[in-house]
This record gives sequence, structure tokens and C-alpha cells, in this order.
Amino acid sequence: MRILLDTNVLARATPGPSSLSRELVRLATVPPHILILSPFLLSELSRVLGYGRLRRVHGLDDAAIQEHLLNLQASALIVDPPTCGGQIVTRDPDDDPIIAAAIAGRADAICTLDRHIWHPDVQAFCRSHGIRIVSDVELVVQLRAEILPP
Repeated sequence: MRILLDTNVLARATPGPSSLSRELVRLATVPPHILILSPFLLSELSRVLGYGRLRRVHGLDDAAIQEHLLNLQASALIVDPPTCGGQIVTRDPDDDPIIAAAIAGRADAICTLDRHIWHPDVQAFCRSHGIRIVSDVELVVQLRAEILPP
């Protein structure tokens, strides 16, 4: 499965204690799965992890954030999509690069907690490109089921 993890999931997948998001990153980078990222996602993740509140929560300094980003890049397919023609996420156009990256990476799923991407119009657009919108819980259950015997 080709999987795009949104920034709100990736920001919870920092080094440290295990978490659902860390497990998602691990599972999404084990063949046959492919983690899809873009320069936009990596830049946004760098910015978000640099927030004082998140630095305190995760205990990451600049070097640790950079190392985390490099580790993600090393285990992912990086796509650099053109901008989408027209708005897709009308309630938050800043989310359009997420959809563009998923399309460029031929994602099967976008894992996000962003309510704007869960909007029915955005879901319909994504479905027209063969992309499902899934939650972190839904995706980890599916990926775990693939590796655990019945």
C-alpha cells in the first residue's frame, strides 16, 4: 500500500516512547508498503516540530528534529508535485499540497486527523483518484492485520 501520512500524524511519530504514530511510520516503511512524503510535508513538519510546546513535549532540539526528518526522508518516496489546478480543500487551501502529494505519489491512502480533509467533497475528490482518507487508528489496525496471522 502507498501511504501518505499527514503532518498531524507525522508530528506525533517523533523518536522516543512508542506511540500509534511511530508504529504507523514503521509499518508504512516496511515493504511492500511505501511511505509518501513531499518537500512541503517535510518543511511543514520541521516548522511544527520547532514550536516551543512541541519541543517541550517531544524533547527535541534542532539537531534531533533534523535527524528525524533525514530518517523519514531516507525511508520514504519523496514526490514534488506541481500545484493542484484549482482549490481542492476549499475550507483550508493550505491543505491542497497534501492532496497533490498523494496524487503525485499514487497513494492508496491519506492518513490524517485534519477535519478539512475529511470533508465529503475532499473525500469524493480523493476517491476519484483511488485514494482513501483514513484515521491513524483505522490504518494501524489494517496494517497490523496484514502482518499478524488470523
